[in-house]
Amino acid sequence: MRHSALYLAALVALVLDQVSKIGVIFGLDLVTRLHLDVLPPLLTFRYGENRGINFGLFDGDGDSSRWVLIGLSLVISVAVFLWVRRSHAKSRLMQISAGLVIGGALGNVVDRVLYGYVLDFLNMACCGFNNPYVFNVADIFIFGGAAGLILFEGRAKKLA
Repeated sequence: MRHSALYLAALVALVLDQVSKIGVIFGLDLVTRLHLDVLPPLLTFRYGENRGINFGLFDGDGDSSRWVLIGLSLVISVAVFLWVRRSHAKSRLMQISAGLVIGGALGNVVDRVLYGYVLDFLNMACCGFNNPYVFNVADIFIFGGAAGLILFEGRAKKLA
């Protein structure tokens, strides 16, 4: 398969995101505990329901905003897939990066379909900075994958 790295990265990102959410939020009962110190202050688990996009932007309680965000995530996932498949088929790093973005986005789509919002639980702080935001493993994959698409895009052109 020409794009096996993309498919594998997407599958791994999606599965790790969902397993982490199930394990932490439901397995550790974060849904009722709401807060759990892991390595304070560096890492804390805090329960969060994100009805918007990153950092609660475009937060809306309506069912229509939920479906708009699901649709937007799916459109972006398809666009990234088509772009990488057409433009950077030979670059394994671009395929992996695209797979991480797609898998992370699909992980958040699964949450929106199942719960009506994205489950968040990671909170990190350091050096006197109190971070009020929570995020999830899918967000890490989306950010890392997007960074990879930017960083490796030039390298992919040189290889082609």
